[in-house]
Amino acid sequence: MRFPERLAADAALCEARLLRALEDRADQPVTHAMRYALRGGKRLRAFLVLEGARLHGVPEARALSAAAAVEALHAYSLVHDDLPAMDDDDLRRGQPTVHVKWDEATAVLAGDALQTLAFELLTDPALGSAEVRVALVAGLAKASGIDGMVLGQALDIAAETAGRSLTLEEITALQAGKTGALISFAAEAGAVIAGADPAPLRRYAAALGLAFQIADDILDVTGDEAVTGKRVGKDADAGKATFVSLLGLEGARVRAADLVREAEAALAGYGNGTANLIAAARFVIARDN
Repeated sequence: MRFPERLAADAALCEARLLRALEDRADQPVTHAMRYALRGGKRLRAFLVLEGARLHGVPEARALSAAAAVEALHAYSLVHDDLPAMDDDDLRRGQPTVHVKWDEATAVLAGDALQTLAFELLTDPALGSAEVRVALVAGLAKASGIDGMVLGQALDIAAETAGRSLTLEEITALQAGKTGALISFAAEAGAVIAGADPAPLRRYAAALGLAFQIADDILDVTGDEAVTGKRVGKDADAGKATFVSLLGLEGARVRAADLVREAEAALAGYGNGTANLIAAARFVIARDN
């Protein structure tokens, strides 16, 4: 199956798993907000989990709960990032953000519940032994917490609050946490489930995650809000340092293309079976949303 079809198929599998996870839950505004926050998106992280599993001979059904977990965690991060105390966004995936559609308290609780749902999903016995499940829980906690995503967001807020422009080295480190850490967990999860060495996929993901963020920075300058589904031009308006502001638009494009080549090179040891992972790396810098 070619990459676009595989990405769509994996997205459908992941969405069905997430909806099953929310069946028979309390009929409350927070539950509706959770379902709303999980709608749409590319499901690239879910694809990375499932494709990494397939690369190691793990059936997608066995890895599906890990794919759903990383998407639940990602959805939580978006709900909280959009809050007025954070990035203060009113549009996400072409729809009003959760705190706009409901209220801030509901958005905070929905994000909290999506985060805990992610770890609940990682207890699924289908994922493998207790040791495998503990490794996945530990990996997601590290990627999403103070050593990863939360640290990246904290550094971003601190720089904006201080009105200080970051250096290229600083913004690279920031984005390795804010965006890259969760992508890295997703790419490595299949190897963890298989009991294989995740190091090559970790190298692949490091390049992929940085390329993804550079593409986001480019879209903030060149994107069409109707296509991206979120506000554009916010970084420039806020005076934030981005890869585009530091490298220039063309320089950012060149750096993203170099990172895609690094991602491809990291997969060389696997031989056949990496076509869709390579296509995913090329996709992240060619996308329009």
